[in-house]
Amino acid sequence: MRLDKYLKVSRLIKRRPVANEACDAGRVFVNGNVAKASLSVKPGDVIEINFGNKNVKVEVLSVQETYNKEEAKELFRYL
Repeated sequence: MRLDKYLKVSRLIKRRPVANEACDAGRVFVNGNVAKASLSVKPGDVIEINFGNKNVKVEVLSVQETYNKEEAKELFRYL
């Protein structure tokens, strides 16, 4: 699954265009490297997002195309 879509599906970022902009600005890292929105995400990857002065670091546990609000919390875990 594409990184921008995963960020939206997992509800780490609410909208896909915002996820795209964050990737383009270099604020999203996957496994320590700056990531583009088209990067393929797989279980075990570590995603770090810099929101101004706040940093969020999560590990991808599952990648699902379909989801609901309750399941979205099970797609990742905070580090």
